[in-house]
Amino acid sequence: MAWSRAPGDAQWYLHLFDRRQPDLNWEHPAVRAEFEAVLRFWLDRGVDGFRVDVAHGLIKAKGLPDWDGKVAMVEGAEDAGASAGPMWDQDGVHEIYRAWRRILDGYPGERMMVAEAWVKPPARLARYIRRDEMQQAFNFDYLLAHWDAGELREVIANSLAVAGTVGAPTSWVMSNHDGVRHSSRYGLSKPGARPQGIDAAGEQPDEALGLRRARAAAFLTLALPGSAYIYQGEELGLPEHTTLEAAYRQDPAFFRTAGAEIGRDGCRVPLPWRGDAPAFGFGPGALSWLPQPAGFARYAVDRQEGVRGSTLELYRQLLRGRREHSLGGGRLQWLPSRKDVLMFANGKVRVVVNLGSEPVPLPAGELLLSSERLDKPTTLPGNTAVWLL
Repeated sequence: MAWSRAPGDAQWYLHLFDRRQPDLNWEHPAVRAEFEAVLRFWLDRGVDGFRVDVAHGLIKAKGLPDWDGKVAMVEGAEDAGASAGPMWDQDGVHEIYRAWRRILDGYPGERMMVAEAWVKPPARLARYIRRDEMQQAFNFDYLLAHWDAGELREVIANSLAVAGTVGAPTSWVMSNHDGVRHSSRYGLSKPGARPQGIDAAGEQPDEALGLRRARAAAFLTLALPGSAYIYQGEELGLPEHTTLEAAYRQDPAFFRTAGAEIGRDGCRVPLPWRGDAPAFGFGPGALSWLPQPAGFARYAVDRQEGVRGSTLELYRQLLRGRREHSLGGGRLQWLPSRKDVLMFANGKVRVVVNLGSEPVPLPAGELLLSSERLDKPTTLPGNTAVWLL
């Protein structure tokens, strides 16, 4: 339902996500002027840029037509929440972002915007990152990809090609605040599937396998040309909280659906900083605002800091290597590989990711980094990745 009556009033108002979030009329000049003032308020205080939430949802189709909801939201059953319907991805949004871009360009430095836009097909998303609009848009096709070499290769190649048509870089993101963490999704029986949350009654991911694949995925993501986004806790290998009790849940989706949709609380549980502290050092109380599971202790920052081979230290090495070899600004060249293997060069770095379960031969080259310890220097185990020089 998109319409509600204002309390004590005969008027109705439009809302897309929650009755407590009335939509604004972006056709009204006063609304646009107010938001432009908000941008300037923060730009005057030195912020570097903005993440624009639901960037595809400002403008509605003319006349606010009814929608029966029967059209699939996007291609694929797991891609819910995107661009079909009269409330999404209307051409008028681009006029707004061109105006915003002119404001940002009037400030010193490189102020930027990134779109959170669930838009299909990718060519529609590219419209948001044309030279006079936003600089970046989150690549949700990449986030939604399964742990499958063929699917990932297709998404990567298509993302680079489509972004290239408008002269923009693409972005790479594996997890965010709206979905199950990829370290847990990769441990499901269908690795990479995107359930609407996980609770104790659902399939419990293979935690060790999910982490192994997530570490290998970091080698892939951070070697790709473009911009990489790291969701908080990803650098710790943090899994989803999959047994959070209903009494602690706060996601409105959980309550609106009477628990049918488990919701996003499991990926929003606060980080563990100290393994032996109350709330794992997140705050002064015994519990954080969403209680962490006991298993978070082994992922705490103080348990990983300075520990060779820990996920935290691995991410630090990868980020140093990405910067040292200019991988973000490089150029990808695919190399012949086996069905379950992704192999490409970016500058002087060769990336090999084995997404299968069986070991495969490694090409010649100096080993820079590996996601797991290699028993044999000429063999890459399953669910493992390397950077070679």
